[in-house]
Amino acid sequence: MNDPYLDIVYNTFVRYINLRSFSSMWYWASVLVMWSVLANWVMGVPYDMVSRARRKKGQAMTDFEDMVRINVNRIDHLLGRGTGFATGFFCFMLTGLGLLGFYYSFETAQAIFLLAMPASIVLLMTVNKARKFQQHMPTGDDLRKQILMLRFWIQLIGVIAILITSFWGMYYNTLHNTAWF
Repeated sequence: MNDPYLDIVYNTFVRYINLRSFSSMWYWASVLVMWSVLANWVMGVPYDMVSRARRKKGQAMTDFEDMVRINVNRIDHLLGRGTGFATGFFCFMLTGLGLLGFYYSFETAQAIFLLAMPASIVLLMTVNKARKFQQHMPTGDDLRKQILMLRFWIQLIGVIAILITSFWGMYYNTLHNTAWF
């Protein structure tokens, strides 16, 4: 059955929803969305809440402090359950992705590794900060400054990760002679 309309839909799908990673616009969109979310939701607190606490003080600062305290407690609760197994499994998966991607030249594994590795660094930084807050929770402007400093480091890691991913993607596409369309 040769349906010309089905051929057009299929060709359009294959053309725009490409399953190759570094030459797919969907991969790059997911990279940007991931880093946007990680940079704007530091420890589960949206950036607008941080800036509102700086501008308005009072109830906005109390809400901000409560949100940080709730998320610190959530992170502590999640870390209290089987973190050894989860950490080991996650490290196993990252190592497997790295080997599959860079030793065996599997493009999708490279792409996922280039997303997961810097995101895991951000996760470790967030957990470390949450544990410090669990021991001594700062308040007011000190808390806001520490959250903003954590956001700065997350953004810096994001910029470096996007640059490395972009350069690697360009190198991979040049090496394998793949085009965007």
